[in-house]
Amino acid sequence: MTNSLPLRHPDKSQPELMTRRAWWLVASNVLIPGLGPLLAGNRRFGRLGLRIWFGVIFALIIMALMWFFLRGPLLFVFTTSLGLGILAALVLAYGIWMLVTMFETLRQTNLVRVDAFARGLIAVIAVVLAVIPVFVGGFGAAKIQQAQGAVAALFGGPNAGFKMPSDGRLNIMLLGGDRGADREGLRPDSISVMSFDVVTGNLVTIGLPRTLQGFGFSSGPMNDRYPEDYTSCEVDVCYLNSVYTEVTVYDYDIYPDAASQGSEKGIEATRDAVEWITGLDIHYYALVDMQGFATLIDAMGGVTIDVKERVAMGINDDGTNPGWTPPEHWIEPGVQVLNGDHALWYARSRYETTDYARMERQRELQDAVIAQLPGKLLTHTQAILDALDEVVETDLPEGEVGVFADLALKSRSRDDNVRLNIAPPEFDVDAGPIDYGHARDLIGQALKGEYVPPAE
Repeated sequence: MTNSLPLRHPDKSQPELMTRRAWWLVASNVLIPGLGPLLAGNRRFGRLGLRIWFGVIFALIIMALMWFFLRGPLLFVFTTSLGLGILAALVLAYGIWMLVTMFETLRQTNLVRVDAFARGLIAVIAVVLAVIPVFVGGFGAAKIQQAQGAVAALFGGPNAGFKMPSDGRLNIMLLGGDRGADREGLRPDSISVMSFDVVTGNLVTIGLPRTLQGFGFSSGPMNDRYPEDYTSCEVDVCYLNSVYTEVTVYDYDIYPDAASQGSEKGIEATRDAVEWITGLDIHYYALVDMQGFATLIDAMGGVTIDVKERVAMGINDDGTNPGWTPPEHWIEPGVQVLNGDHALWYARSRYETTDYARMERQRELQDAVIAQLPGKLLTHTQAILDALDEVVETDLPEGEVGVFADLALKSRSRDDNVRLNIAPPEFDVDAGPIDYGHARDLIGQALKGEYVPPAE
């Protein structure tokens, strides 16, 4: 190499040789940042560049291995403000470092000795190749900082504590809240529990009708207020979704620590009811504002749903004149991409359908959004993050959301996940209080993989 292409000690009196040398140095530095200066003779700078480059390659290999074998810890780190902040800084810093190495390479080319025709071309190409990584690094860092802001706004908050699994499982209560103008306060019309096995990712989803009656509460202030069961309540009907409304509308002085734990008293009261009904410890909750859900879906560019039956868009009373109106439009069967307004009707419509079919559609829509959201984030990042901040309320701490993301990814590859609805035909909810002991037995069977769904 020294005889045919002297890179370190060139004959500076030969413009053609210096031109070839300049191209070699620029090209080598593009392949491995820092290699250009090393070949040109700046050993200290070049060796530092190689160490940084090998360090980046090693880190990428480690992250790739962790994605396949230790994804939980990796996602934990990258769903914390600190982890994302460090990542953003490293991405930007590496882009700047690549710029520095290219300018050092350009300095080492000794452009004044290069052929006059090639001199400007080499300089322009080198500058462009130096600036591109900075723009890419800056763009990547900005996207990461957007995610960092969303994580800080959505998760952690005053709770910032982690809860240990119960019997090897983590349980999260999902509430779909409806703040319609025709009703007092918020009513969580969609209520379910997602129970994940922390090792395998096996998922058991338990659907709870909003109209459950005659239930009790786990130990706490609501149990003190209703020691027998939830009857003779202060609102019009004593349903499961009425608990939140009663506690908030009447502003009960209970659950004084709720706010400091990233929650609120209506949610804590509902959590106590769900724990009593299911017999499970509810570690975390997530409340989705169904009205804001439409904004999130629009931010995603729509959500794909396999519509099983015709769904009316109309007949619900939104509190305005003329109130109850007949449907003018329909969501037809088939695979469709629903916008926010159509998706909201898909979840809320009660026309010519049962409350349990409506409950199932809501969970179907939630599942579709959860499944499609990661891919949509790549192209609709800022709009989705802005919408999430308005739509979702949760007490999940930073990092723990990464654990749940890992469990959700594991569950998607399993065929032993179970969905158990405490609803007809297994339970006659409309007839009054159900056999909650039987419900807990079925939940226990589902958690053990022994549940057999009833024949349809």
